[in-house]
Amino acid sequence: MKLQKMYHTTDVHVAGEVFRIIHDVPLVHYRSLQQLEEQLPATFSEEMKLLVKEPRGFAGITGCLVVPPVSEEADVAVIFFDHEGTVPVHNAGVAAITTALLENGRLKEKQSSEYLIETVQGIVFASAVMEKEQVVSVIVETGSFTLVKSDIPFLETMYTLVQGEHLYALFDAKEVGAVLELANLSELKEWGRQAVQKLARERAVERVVLMDWAEASKGRVKSVTFREDGWLVRSPGFGSTAACFTSLVGKGEIRSEQRLVNESIFGSFLEANLLQVDGDNRFSIRARGFMTGAQTFILDPTDPLPDGFLLK
Repeated sequence: MKLQKMYHTTDVHVAGEVFRIIHDVPLVHYRSLQQLEEQLPATFSEEMKLLVKEPRGFAGITGCLVVPPVSEEADVAVIFFDHEGTVPVHNAGVAAITTALLENGRLKEKQSSEYLIETVQGIVFASAVMEKEQVVSVIVETGSFTLVKSDIPFLETMYTLVQGEHLYALFDAKEVGAVLELANLSELKEWGRQAVQKLARERAVERVVLMDWAEASKGRVKSVTFREDGWLVRSPGFGSTAACFTSLVGKGEIRSEQRLVNESIFGSFLEANLLQVDGDNRFSIRARGFMTGAQTFILDPTDPLPDGFLLK
């Protein structure tokens, strides 16, 4: 068999969310990361489909194209993408590439443990703790989150709007009558599908979050997040965790100096602390990434599915 294309990747999951790190950089000239991102649909679209869609990927996977930094102060640069196209920034993805590049030796360990990751929306700060050549935790600093409005009517309940890298609508799981357990996944998905469709039309909401905050006073919540395409986020979600924190602080349910642990329906969790930077709600979120495989993907020229597919 004559291989048409071959790609080397490393897969990492962060609290259950999967990232595929691609090491084969498109051979195109670019002066900035933004310019490279603009060229990807023309120069890397086939690879993007091949590596994140089925049968090699799935709708919940995020691709991370790692390239040398353009900025002199950055340690590495990355462009994120999913099955719909490029993604400006992905904080969980920052944790994923920091973990993978440190553990495979492509990123040199620093005594300060601090790393600057260049994205198309600017540089993201990450701090990694290593023990015995393994990354045991990564702290990533988020952008700004703002409480837009609380107690907005929706059918027989209320929700809160929080603006971050997405527009989040947060619902109290108890008021909705939802129990956030894996056994109830089918019911949760159906509720989420309907809520996303309605809110996307009304307010251009991009993420819908069901949150159980019965133990918020103890610094613990449980949540599940639905994307605008109806798929579940496979982790508590960095942005969702920050949005939950913003909502609870705004309502006086937790103190700003508290640490908040956000747990997913399958037991993974993220830890968040509020940072006050120029009056904005910004957060440091701690997670741990785990490498799940180093893979070589190929494209057989006779493969009838070179563009992949998605089952929803």
